[in-house]
Amino acid sequence: MVYRLPPFFSLPSLYLLITLCLASACGSEPRFPDLDAKVTVITDTQGISHIFAESEEDLFFSQGYLAARNRLFQFELWRRQATGTLSEILGERELLRDIGVRLFRYRGDKEQELSHYHPRGVAIVDAFVNGINAYIDEALRNPEDLPIEFAMLGIQPEKWTWEVVISRHQGLLQNVQQELNYSRIVSLIGPKKTKELFHFHPFDPDLRLSPSIPKELLFKDILAPYAAFRSPLTFLPTDIEAAYRSQETSAQESGLLDLEQVALESADAASIGSNNWVISGELSASGFPIMANDPHRAQAVPSLRYWVGLHAPGWNLVGGGEPTIPGASIGHNGFGAWGLTIFQTDMEDLRVYDIDPTDPHRYRYQNRWHRMEKVTDTLRIKDKADTIVHHLYTVHGPVTFIDQSLHKAVAVECAWLRVGGAPYLASLRMGQAQTWEEFRDACTYNHVPAENMVWADKAGNIGWQSTGISPIRLYHSGLVASPGDGTADWEGFLPMLDRPSSFNPEVGFIATANENQVDTNYPHPEALGFTWADSFRGDRIKEVLATNKKFTVEEMGNLQNDYLSLPARVLVSELQKIESTDTDVSNVKSLFGTWDYMLNPESVAAGIYVMWERKIRSNMATKLIPKEVAPYLTEISMTKTLQWISSNDPGVFGVGEKEELLRNSLHQALNDLTERFGSDWNDWKYGQTGYKHALIRHPLGSVVSDEWREKLELGPVPRGGYSFTPGANAYGDNNTTGASFRIVVDTGDFEQTLGANNPGQSGRHDSPFYRNMFELWWQDQFFRVPFSKSNVEKKAHSKETLY
Repeated sequence: MVYRLPPFFSLPSLYLLITLCLASACGSEPRFPDLDAKVTVITDTQGISHIFAESEEDLFFSQGYLAARNRLFQFELWRRQATGTLSEILGERELLRDIGVRLFRYRGDKEQELSHYHPRGVAIVDAFVNGINAYIDEALRNPEDLPIEFAMLGIQPEKWTWEVVISRHQGLLQNVQQELNYSRIVSLIGPKKTKELFHFHPFDPDLRLSPSIPKELLFKDILAPYAAFRSPLTFLPTDIEAAYRSQETSAQESGLLDLEQVALESADAASIGSNNWVISGELSASGFPIMANDPHRAQAVPSLRYWVGLHAPGWNLVGGGEPTIPGASIGHNGFGAWGLTIFQTDMEDLRVYDIDPTDPHRYRYQNRWHRMEKVTDTLRIKDKADTIVHHLYTVHGPVTFIDQSLHKAVAVECAWLRVGGAPYLASLRMGQAQTWEEFRDACTYNHVPAENMVWADKAGNIGWQSTGISPIRLYHSGLVASPGDGTADWEGFLPMLDRPSSFNPEVGFIATANENQVDTNYPHPEALGFTWADSFRGDRIKEVLATNKKFTVEEMGNLQNDYLSLPARVLVSELQKIESTDTDVSNVKSLFGTWDYMLNPESVAAGIYVMWERKIRSNMATKLIPKEVAPYLTEISMTKTLQWISSNDPGVFGVGEKEELLRNSLHQALNDLTERFGSDWNDWKYGQTGYKHALIRHPLGSVVSDEWREKLELGPVPRGGYSFTPGANAYGDNNTTGASFRIVVDTGDFEQTLGANNPGQSGRHDSPFYRNMFELWWQDQFFRVPFSKSNVEKKAHSKETLY
């Protein structure tokens, strides 16, 4: 092994030297019999590993090895969730989660599955897993050097298999839990009133419930195992070894691991999303296309994405993706750059069956009785005897509930349980594309998640291809529960290239932000969804791109952090129309009159506006959501809210009621701010610890001692924006969601690529790369991402050889 230290000797350099020596025991014998040749790894000053290998298998072995070295605790928790083995370390309370994970496990053929993602997918994934396990072997030889979280929980890492890599357990999947919610609401108030409360578009969905589905069934816990494995993982103080444990934390304050699921379930849908866009050379200062992408997911430590440089025969790319899979789902390869956002596609359906009153494992399908398939499983439970469970399956999918009193069974049909359903893994094909045609072909293999894939290349092209496995529903909308008797079966899947796309549009740009991109003339409405993010982020991005400027990568980075609120334009305009002698209303109107609608951290106007908007939405929900529906619908979309307010809909507002709601909401906002910060408006700045801020939580942060919490967590720091601005984050006070990863690529000079990754590359709290990107991130700044080996060497923090 060879090391090259920076020209100056620093503590970070010493840390890395010690880490590498310990990992190899400073010996001279080859450590990795799986490697065919020496692999050079250059870690740049941001902590990004750039891997230079002589073969494809050596490349992905090294990627797995290095990712595990940086993120071992994250990897172990991912593995336990993927394999349904959390009960082994956390006890019986996690049994239902483990049952759910195993019930919804992919059980198909390895070669067929892995070859879907890449022609040499088996070899690539096997090499990646071997690299992970090679580091686990090293770590177990030196258990005292394991990340501190292992000591805190009293556990050790265990080996990976290919099944962990292709696990679907944390995929951005849609929408069976919402389907049950819609079904409950429709059963209570009917389809017409339900449609009035939601912004279904671009088509009008059929929300009629089949009379064969009892209303009583819908209000039972019919999705329990599904909900369990999709729910956030929590830790309790009793999970932690006494030496590290907090003595004050309650179970309700316990740490959260699956922050993405927390955000999906507890925040409005607009809080989770992404932005991407591509502009043609006619709109760029360099004369070449630019690609920008900032996926919005949970802000977590360690981050959910991981930068890497991959260089070997046939591979030459840099980008980011989930650390637990090979390749990079977002990045560039010297020919083109690609990025993603979620494209709403309904991949799940809730099926309800008649069952035999004398045998609950027989169900009715296509006018015949069928026996459910049974798979027997054994689960180990901490401090308990092993538990044997029987997973049941219909022709459609996993059975989640059997009601013998109603003679009904419930199953979930999941398109993502078919071959090719592993999230993001098809990006392996995208990473080798050199033209739009090759990239579009690669997109046809991207089943999960459904995405807006954008492309820009140095040949001057820009393009958009929506991807995802799309069931064709001819007999129902997929928004409510449907019979499992065969009358509502899917009619196959929409061919990928029949999904919406665009290539070199005349306008010179393509932008997506999870909003609907399809008009009512689209010929395949049966394969599209009805629930999309509000369009405010996308509308603002397009507004800026349409100004016909010659944009630089820096300006595109600024747009990723743009905090202009389009809803504010509408609501402030409505407030200005109100005649009032009320001093507070007049003062706010005066303040808003000179405000630019930017939700900047230092802005008092932004602080007042956001609180006012929250009160408006809360009051609108109270006014319009029927009491019987309130347990299943807590808010109304911002789009519907603005439509009702701006149109003064007589079906919603009586004479003067709209003005009264706006005034009352404003007074409530001012009272709330006064209670928080006092009566001096100068103290009401939006970005501050008691208001909009970022506190980046560690999964164990709430259950360890204060001393350890300070070492593991980051912040709080002031932030701006909210879920409806391009610079997006959670709707609430804490910036729990948003863009932790950012990239901007000018295809005229790939060395000018801008990047971010909050809070850092490493998951080890004592690493110099644990939090080194945090300050750049919260100040909305970037670093340059080197690409060529010569440029990587110029920005090297260290160099090592794997052999």
